[in-house]
Amino acid sequence: MKISTKGRYGLTIMIELAKRHGEGPTSLRMIAQSHDLSEHYLEQLIAPLRNAGLVKSIRGAYGGYILGNDPTKITAGDIIRVLEGPISPVEGIEDEEPAKRELWIRIRDAVKDVLDNTTLEDMASYTDDGESDAYMFYI
Repeated sequence: MKISTKGRYGLTIMIELAKRHGEGPTSLRMIAQSHDLSEHYLEQLIAPLRNAGLVKSIRGAYGGYILGNDPTKITAGDIIRVLEGPISPVEGIEDEEPAKRELWIRIRDAVKDVLDNTTLEDMASYTDDGESDAYMFYI
């Protein structure tokens, strides 16, 4: 399974909003500038996130976006599914021979487990300081 720029940049937007949770709306322009990304592209990604209820838009001079829920209640899996679709390592798992089908299912379930157990709070508070309790992903 390969995550496209849609999923990667969508996570960037959501992590930035989680870091600023409770501080008011954040503009896409600020996120785009701080990560050297296209604001126009981020505008395209925010629409499905808003439609899914993961973010809310605030209009006005000091408007922008806020999370639709607490960062502890939104997972990486929620975001990736909205932007990338279903999580699956291959197409047509059900058509595979049993041994390969079992392998693909185990890979899919492992990826789902990591994505569904990693919250925005986890990602927003992550620090790369080499401590032993740093987040480790095993697939």
